[in-house]
Amino acid sequence: MPTDRRSGPRVPPRWFVRSFWSVHRAVYRVTGGHLGLWRPNRKKWGALSLTTTGRRSGRERGVIIGYFEDGPNYVSMAMNGWSPGEPAWWLNLQAHPDAVVDVGAGRIAVKGRAATGDERARLWSTFQDLDGDLDAYEALRGQETAVVVLEPCPVPPRDQSMTSDRGRTA
Repeated sequence: MPTDRRSGPRVPPRWFVRSFWSVHRAVYRVTGGHLGLWRPNRKKWGALSLTTTGRRSGRERGVIIGYFEDGPNYVSMAMNGWSPGEPAWWLNLQAHPDAVVDVGAGRIAVKGRAATGDERARLWSTFQDLDGDLDAYEALRGQETAVVVLEPCPVPPRDQSMTSDRGRTA
């Protein structure tokens, strides 16, 4: 008699998830950003590089995260590989909302925030269309997963170095 062994979504072991993303970031760095990022389309999320300021160290911290575009905004989920707890990049962004993203077309200054209410429901639904069964994955975490909106913002003149192309001289 066949049985369904799958009682819920299967998630790779934590060591594998962390190793995968470490290798992904290394490929992005080694290739100077030529590999490792991709734009989303109607059926698949994209990958962007997010640089935040460390909440305790004050140093720049980089991570690659999945996203989709909502008008001019970039939308992601603070999912921590579907493990409990918040990812460090989200904790950093809550402490210092100003950040920089690279979507493969240069660095863009953004301000991060959590979507709430109807906006969160709408954006969560969009993510479900791209990557189904999110509710079951979220249940693995035991807490609501923040839907993070990264809104492009103008850069004050003193901070323009954050968004300039590396190696470019004035």
